[in-house]
Amino acid sequence: MSASIPTLLTSAVTSFFAEGGGLAHARPQYQPRPVQQTMASAVAEAIEKRDCLVVEAGTGVGKTYAYLVPSLLSGQRVLVSTATKALQDQLYTRDIPAVVDALGLPVRVALLKGRSSYLCRQRLDEAWQRVPGGDRYVAEQLRRVEVWATCTATGDMAELSGLDERSGVWPLVTSTRDNCLGSACSHAKSCHVNLARNQALAADVVVVNHHLFMADWTVRETGVAELLPSVDVLVFDEAHQLPDVCVQFLGTTVSAGQWRDWARDAHQTGRRFAKGWANWDLLAEDVVNAVQKVEAELPVKAGDDQAERRLAWTEEAPDGVSSRRWCAAVEALQQSLLAACDSLAAFADSAPELARLEERGRKLLHDLELVARGSEQNDSVRWVSPGVSFRLNLTPLSVAERFRPAVMPELPSGRKACVFTSATLGTDPGLTWFTQAMGLNGANVLQLGSPFDYNHQAAVWVPPALPDPSDREHATQLCETIWPWILKLGGRTLVLTTTLRALEVLGRHLAALSERDLGPEVLVQGLLPKRELLERFRRAAIGGGSGAVLVASASFWEGVDVPGDDLQMVVIDKLPFPPPDDPWVAARTANLEARGERAFKAYFLPEAALALKQGAGRLIRSELDRGLLVIGDRRLVTKPYGKPLRSALPPMRWLTSEEEVQAWLSELVTTASTRDLPW
Repeated sequence: MSASIPTLLTSAVTSFFAEGGGLAHARPQYQPRPVQQTMASAVAEAIEKRDCLVVEAGTGVGKTYAYLVPSLLSGQRVLVSTATKALQDQLYTRDIPAVVDALGLPVRVALLKGRSSYLCRQRLDEAWQRVPGGDRYVAEQLRRVEVWATCTATGDMAELSGLDERSGVWPLVTSTRDNCLGSACSHAKSCHVNLARNQALAADVVVVNHHLFMADWTVRETGVAELLPSVDVLVFDEAHQLPDVCVQFLGTTVSAGQWRDWARDAHQTGRRFAKGWANWDLLAEDVVNAVQKVEAELPVKAGDDQAERRLAWTEEAPDGVSSRRWCAAVEALQQSLLAACDSLAAFADSAPELARLEERGRKLLHDLELVARGSEQNDSVRWVSPGVSFRLNLTPLSVAERFRPAVMPELPSGRKACVFTSATLGTDPGLTWFTQAMGLNGANVLQLGSPFDYNHQAAVWVPPALPDPSDREHATQLCETIWPWILKLGGRTLVLTTTLRALEVLGRHLAALSERDLGPEVLVQGLLPKRELLERFRRAAIGGGSGAVLVASASFWEGVDVPGDDLQMVVIDKLPFPPPDDPWVAARTANLEARGERAFKAYFLPEAALALKQGAGRLIRSELDRGLLVIGDRRLVTKPYGKPLRSALPPMRWLTSEEEVQAWLSELVTTASTRDLPW
């Protein structure tokens, strides 16, 4: 890059976002936003200097264009990583084409997802052998996939509308790194994964997701050729999710589902390529029985959602489990895996499928032994997710030391421009919640508030009469409190819960109130996939409809974008502190206190503030939105630690009485689109 390029890039970016500039010509409705221009200039400077930039950009800043424009104008190779595949599709099909068109640049763009997002022709050829007997739904979906496979150019399973990743047909027709045959596959030349990878290698801009980026990183660390192309500019959108994704990929997890799937594949493949050479029925049965014995040792509590539970595993066995029986069960599983792997090894030369299965089995055995042994240092935590699909986990407490050198090598020749951006990255000017977790101390940090007029558009209310959140009656009384407001608004309410238990209680009670009063429909997370729930929620309010109430937890605290009158009230059941009895949280707490830090101040409070900020951010999504935020936890206003939590929220107007609440609700109803309500 010549010395004059930095000035040219910065000037070009400034001109494009200016009044009457390139963006205004491309989009006549565009209005210049100083915060967007500030972010775009900062990104341009980071690209020029190959620096690391961390930007917290509030809702409405327009951060997508703010990083795309300087990245594309730089003329360098760019990789954009997003949080989800849905955001990938949005960038690839809508945002990047719009920017490219406005800039008038000849840019080659590629979309690259993980292996399991693409149709595998080899797996499709063999899929009917793996269809569960009598499962008519899977059979129907498989026929649909076969028809689509004859005409798809990309093999991207997202093209099949209505086919959810949780469908039983999905794993039958897609591959993983474990079961892919690689160059030995008869479809290698027409492989959709290989074609997508080749397009990415030739592209100027590649759009991936955080999981794929981390998967590629971990492969590179083993010395295997990297999947993703080497690039000059790295952009991580929705970067607040990176810490959790890194922890997931840098840890080790083995599950009952992995072992059962492998036993099934070993049984079917062994009988197909080495029938009669070994007792494949018995070998597979031994693995499955061993898995069931491990499962039988894990405690199951009636009424608990096992997916939410985490059992600490600090000694030989998890909490509440007999050490003798646990060790015996794990040893039996290891021996059954070893026996099956040895049998596959004896005939591996006869078919690449057998060799790949053996390799996959050895990896499962290695990971099981690694988790069972645990870490000798205090840098990891071991825990178990119980249930039928139980998982054994060994999770690092920190990823900072490994992440920084991966994206910011010490040698200047290897440096890339790195941009991390999200609406929520911290509660202090240094954004230390994110920068410390990712080892980005010393990075350039920029905080940009939202251009929305929150004081005019939104109000906050903390009901003073609710019991303490630890009270068993808290959830039901919260429902009774908000129900009249829900009726007044005609639904249009999102209820966010901090636990799955609260989700169940609130969902059940609100549904009962709706049935009693013939009120709006109550939708509860888990009944339908997330995308379908949100579509149904939006449709309920179209054309003056009766609206709906959506009760949700976990992933619905972020990534939910319902602008306009369809969503006018967000309810948060209580302050979202991390659960202290969670093994990872307990280990993090002990680690901080061992270093002389106060865990509540250093960990619990920042985590709660960020989660609260995320949840509250669902309410106002555009300049025209108006709404009410209800937080059902008096501690927010009665406890000393409530002040930093309140400061993390957008600058909404705080209501001080029930009368003000009613007046604000009436104003929302009056200013919203006219609609006829059935009550």
